[in-house]
Amino acid sequence: MSTNTALQPKARTSREDQAHLDALCVNTIRTLAMDAVQKADSGHPGTPMALAPLAYVLWTKFLRYNPENPRWFDRDRFVLSAGHASMLQYALLFLTGYDLSLEDLQNFRQWASCTPGHPEYGRTPGLDTTTGPLGQGVMNAVGMAIAEAHLAARFNRPGLDLVDHYTYAICSDGDLMEGASHEAASVAGHLKLGKLIFIYDDNHISIEGPTEITFSDDVALRFKGYHWHVQNLGEKANDLAVITRALRRAQRVQDRPSLIILRSHIAYGAPHMQDTKEAHGQALGEEEVRLTKRYYGWPEDRQFYVPDEVLDHMRQAQERGRELEAAWNQRLADYSRQYPDLGRLFEASVHGDLPEDWASEIPEFPVDRGSMATRDAGGKVLNAIARKVPWLVGGSGDLAPSTKTLIEASDYLQAGQYENRNLAWGVREHTMCSSSSGMALHGGIRPYAATFFIFSDYARPAIRLAAMMELPVIYIMTHDSIGLGEDGPTHQPVEHLASFRAMPHMCVIRPADANETAWAWRAAMLRKEGPTMLLLTRQKVPILDRSQLAPAEGLLRGAYILSREQAERPDVILIASGSEVQLIVQTQPQLAEQGIQARVVSMPSWELFEQQDRSYRDEVLPPEVTARLAVEAGSDLGWCKYVTDHGSTITIHRFGASAPAQEVFRQYGFSVENVVARAQSLLGKREG
Repeated sequence: MSTNTALQPKARTSREDQAHLDALCVNTIRTLAMDAVQKADSGHPGTPMALAPLAYVLWTKFLRYNPENPRWFDRDRFVLSAGHASMLQYALLFLTGYDLSLEDLQNFRQWASCTPGHPEYGRTPGLDTTTGPLGQGVMNAVGMAIAEAHLAARFNRPGLDLVDHYTYAICSDGDLMEGASHEAASVAGHLKLGKLIFIYDDNHISIEGPTEITFSDDVALRFKGYHWHVQNLGEKANDLAVITRALRRAQRVQDRPSLIILRSHIAYGAPHMQDTKEAHGQALGEEEVRLTKRYYGWPEDRQFYVPDEVLDHMRQAQERGRELEAAWNQRLADYSRQYPDLGRLFEASVHGDLPEDWASEIPEFPVDRGSMATRDAGGKVLNAIARKVPWLVGGSGDLAPSTKTLIEASDYLQAGQYENRNLAWGVREHTMCSSSSGMALHGGIRPYAATFFIFSDYARPAIRLAAMMELPVIYIMTHDSIGLGEDGPTHQPVEHLASFRAMPHMCVIRPADANETAWAWRAAMLRKEGPTMLLLTRQKVPILDRSQLAPAEGLLRGAYILSREQAERPDVILIASGSEVQLIVQTQPQLAEQGIQARVVSMPSWELFEQQDRSYRDEVLPPEVTARLAVEAGSDLGWCKYVTDHGSTITIHRFGASAPAQEVFRQYGFSVENVVARAQSLLGKREG
């Protein structure tokens, strides 16, 4: 069924009337995208023009959503992983009645508009995630499908399905070139996520030219190897009936995720730019827009034209959405009457409301236990919280025995066992973190993701987008420094701490001992405005004696005076995070023997400290005390803010080394003797 239908009215059968209306709707989507990109003189018009028929079918016949309540919980999720085609989604949101105006489309890619160049979660109503960096959307979608399967297994009861929706994602050649898509497809196939449907836009064009210069994968065979159900539609991108049948078949396959391969033509209908690389990433030009509209049978000189019958037809989504949500609300009410405890638990999960006693079982670690790695303490705290917060779900990149992140009361989430809470991500850090974002975006789950800190390199793009979207994902990064020891420099993070501190909306916490770790978990669970990263040690560190030192609760303020000077004011302030705090605690009495009054400050989180008012920050770090020494097994980047030009650092300016941890620390200057010497040097004093 071609969508190249002229506007001129004529006598038609009812089937012809429908075909005419369908063509009007499809070409409205196309021309809105063309006009918005042309007006902005920036953007990607070709893919929206190619995929308008698919998008029209999906949004009018399959997707369950309510434009008047974009966050309705049991809606289908839609991910445009090919985020450069954002005008496709903006046109659909406007036409189906979301809170998006024609003026918003006209302000595409302009300052403060709600139609930015790539979809941004939280800025535009109706968007389920931020996409743009290729591969991220498909990984997010896998996380959403995992969340749906998990919550359905936990809560659905015969005749009362509270969680019953699909996740659809449109992906591009670029998405499938990215290695991230291999990770995501492998996970989804292994878990048999039958309510996950990808549509692959096989348009053969990338920025540099035809994809054949770099990409010759047999995509269908690849996804079959991942245990997906695959349909290759071939040259049917304009055939609404074929697309409809393919989506219906995909919905019926419940034991595997589905991939629909659609051969499209970028900038369909543009006489000089169809199937060209130029159509991928630049405006068509006024003359080409005019000629393309002529091909569609469209008024050539009208911009942002929306026929009344198109708006009437597509705005039926509003009434349909109201009915869908009303039916679900009634189902939820019936469910809550029949299963009151489960109903309350479901609503608490969806809203993320912590139970009043959620922290009641978090242990306090007595000093007589000696030393404990903060990863070990973290595992005990995680399980204490998991017993009270059943929607805490997560896993590691094949490292749970090392990161101590297994929920002991649960088995692994597997195909057919979706109710379980431990996720075995395998060695797939990127998908682990991006899919954790997908779970957070879906709702009903508080996700955590764990690996060695060094392997955050494999997940940084996903972590960055979680921070951009301000998602409350908890990252548990163990083996946090050169304290890893014998594995050597390939496994010893040096620059990573500074880099994540530089990331907006990220809260990094590096606790000093087991009790600070317990409070770090409290901070992470309470935080909803962005991700939190807990940096934990592999090696044992002393449990600090809180009868002699300040309470570990001070962690909640980011930095606190762990041990005060025995004078009216300190001569020097010693500051440290994590495993290095023990060094400055041990240094304080040695300096006192030499007549130097030192203040010891534990500073586990710069971000939490910066949230405190000026008076508190000045109380911890008095401006008049300029002799300051920061001790941290990582880069010194950023420490100048706290030690000032008059202070100094004991930090690391080269990669690590393979040797026992204590020897590596000693060789790198992390010893009480060196801290004493450096503090003396700051004050211009030398013993003897």
